[in-house]
Amino acid sequence: MREANFLRQNQARWQAYEDTPAASPDELAARFVSLTDDLAYAQTFYPSSPTTAYLNQLAGRLHQSLYQNKPEQQHRLGYFWAVEVPLVVARHQQALAWAVGLFLLFTAVGMLSAAYDLNFVRLVLGDGYVNMTLENIRHGDPMAVYKLDGRAESFLRIAQNNLGVALKTFAAGMTLGLGTLYILFSNGVMLGAFQYFFYQHHVLKASLLSIWIHGTLEIPSIVLAGMAGFILAGGLLFPGTYSRKEALALAARDALKLALGLVPIIVAAAFLEGFVTRLTDMPVALSLLIIGGSAAFIIWYFGLYPHRVQRRVRAAAGPAPAAYQAAPATELASSSTL
Repeated sequence: MREANFLRQNQARWQAYEDTPAASPDELAARFVSLTDDLAYAQTFYPSSPTTAYLNQLAGRLHQSLYQNKPEQQHRLGYFWAVEVPLVVARHQQALAWAVGLFLLFTAVGMLSAAYDLNFVRLVLGDGYVNMTLENIRHGDPMAVYKLDGRAESFLRIAQNNLGVALKTFAAGMTLGLGTLYILFSNGVMLGAFQYFFYQHHVLKASLLSIWIHGTLEIPSIVLAGMAGFILAGGLLFPGTYSRKEALALAARDALKLALGLVPIIVAAAFLEGFVTRLTDMPVALSLLIIGGSAAFIIWYFGLYPHRVQRRVRAAAGPAPAAYQAAPATELASSSTL
């Protein structure tokens, strides 16, 4: 489509976005999503055009309005977790795929390394932990390590540690993602070696039924913190039509929202580890219920629900511009830098 036709079909809508305030937060979000679609199209076909620069600036203003105005809304926290965090996940599927894929790869590396090198587990977990756990296995309670401290003490210590790990993983995105990559690597390798150690000593079932009571929330939180770090790194490495400073600012907002959205999940995982994981004699059905419920929540909230929210927001923006209906699908493959 010629740029003149693209302007003629959409300029009135853009002008309305500038001149008429949005009637609701959902409409404002819908406008922003619609405008980023327009920007993606313009970046593909008119990368050096004044139209692209104009859309870039207008998208930036809408982005600022979207997040500056929301503290004045009622039910601010509910809106944050119901809409903002899922939209971040939906917008950054590539960062999510990298975080999940790399963590699974590193976990497999940890398992294979433990399988082929008997000393690898001691190298990763430390002699003290390995010796203590072997003693616990001999006494018939392989998960006794979770009973060493008091419940409240364990909960507070674990929550502080895991929140610190998530913060470091997110902030390490400023190292062009290398720091985030290292933290995912070290945690993935540790998890793989850790689980293979229990398999090697024929107590894998006991470990799975205990450790994953909290791990089903804790491990995805680390991976999602890695996603936040990669979003931050993307703002530095791939600014698109923005200046690097502007791209970093936009990426930092999304990454920070995701990191903050993980806080209650990390705290819930710490609560389970401090108060529930230690109950190693609980019925298997109850353990599976907790693990299954946690897994279902993670899959729904970070896997399925974000796409539902994104579709709802796009629908609120109205029908797709004709430019998208006319252009071949391969030409629309590029995504917004926002």
